[in-house]
Amino acid sequence: MGGEFYKVWGAALIALTVALAIGIGINEVTHSEHLEENAYKVNVPEGGAPTAAVAEKKVIEPITPLLASADVAAGEKAFKRCATCHSFEKGGPNKVGPNLYNVVGNQVGTVPGFAYSNALKAKGGQWGYDQLNAFLAKPKEWVPGTKMNFAGIKKSQDRANLIAFLRQHADTPLPIPGQ
Repeated sequence: MGGEFYKVWGAALIALTVALAIGIGINEVTHSEHLEENAYKVNVPEGGAPTAAVAEKKVIEPITPLLASADVAAGEKAFKRCATCHSFEKGGPNKVGPNLYNVVGNQVGTVPGFAYSNALKAKGGQWGYDQLNAFLAKPKEWVPGTKMNFAGIKKSQDRANLIAFLRQHADTPLPIPGQ
């Protein structure tokens, strides 16, 4: 039995050695020369990594034109993902996130009884259409340090539908510019 073990072990070692030799041979045959100059240049300032000015952010499509054709029913369906953390009824409770009744047009970080992140409180301003659009696209990019753990909504029309749904849930819905 000991002889059989050594034969199997030897065969495995030979197979690994052959595979390694083939890999080295293929690497030598297909190895390309390094370019003298990079084909794609990255602008790096003196002494370090690219700055925020060098890095380009993806431009978010303006939401106002899409609001005219927004589908409120589709926005309500989309809100089901949000309902895990938010309510939208007048007088509704705060959950993990604040109640979103009257959010469109309201001041950022002002829902009573909700503990906002310092980053969101410092952001300030109003939840206008453009601000909601940017936040819903990528919350952590628009407000670095926000407590909202949501990756964002990629499609502009889906964001418009959701914003149109939220807009209806207000004492006085914020007018859509141009309408």
